Amino acid sequence: MAKKQKTKRKTMADTADKFDCYQQSVQAPDHEVEMFDQFYKEQFDRTPVTLREDFCGTFAVCCEWVKLDDKRQAWGIDLCPETLDWGRNNNLSPLKAVQAERVQVLEQDVRDGNTPTVDVLAAQNFSFWIFRTRAEVIEYFRKAHANLNDDGIMVMDMMGGRECYNDTITDKRTIVKGKRGFKYHWQQAYFNPVTADCSFYIHFKFGDGSKMKKAFEYHWRFWTVPEVREMLAEAGFSSSIVYVEQEDENGEDSGDWVPVEEAPNNESWLCYIVGVK
Repeated sequence: MAKKQKTKRKTMADTADKFDCYQQSVQAPDHEVEMFDQFYKEQFDRTPVTLREDFCGTFAVCCEWVKLDDKRQAWGIDLCPETLDWGRNNNLSPLKAVQAERVQVLEQDVRDGNTPTVDVLAAQNFSFWIFRTRAEVIEYFRKAHANLNDDGIMVMDMMGGRECYNDTITDKRTIVKGKRGFKYHWQQAYFNPVTADCSFYIHFKFGDGSKMKKAFEYHWRFWTVPEVREMLAEAGFSSSIVYVEQEDENGEDSGDWVPVEEAPNNESWLCYIVGVK
């Protein structure tokens, strides 16, 4: 008589929700909205009302935006139906009905211009690096410029520093501690200094030792701050501002982001670039 095969027990990686892990590991929508407000107020001395979140993914920032003021509206733009559906089920559905109706989600190319003009247009998480030529980036920036109100800003985050070009580094962080927790691994997998083409992967490792490998992968052109500022100017933006986070007296991040024209040459760094229409 044949032996009954044992059913393979599912691991934590088998049952984990990669989008939930991503949001816990990478996103801080309340911080992003706070930054958008700061950047806008410093330019126009008032609070912004409308937001367009390009490459929005699960559009968590859009949902946070409308929660803070009943006058606020947001549009989220992305091409991935699976990601947008997850956002509808997990970020949009918990909102109050009056909040949810002020979020519009569109499955389309970010270069399409069929939304109302807005106060703030955000392209976060290095997402515009998917465009690998100057012509493509400038085309996108011109479309973004057209999608802004006269008093409008475009906000992007950037990374850099010598360490970011090292394709042997994996940044590992514990997101939830314990046996039911998980770790986030950001792998810098490839960099070509001739073309600036690069590849990055996000993996998750769980408390039972199981792994979700290449939960997310990115194949980009590694753009630099001066290149982006030059392309913003060519696309018609009147000015651009670089914001970096200040360190406190102990060398720790202070939470204060200030405009600069010179910054420390750290091993790795993050900054915001704000294009002013």
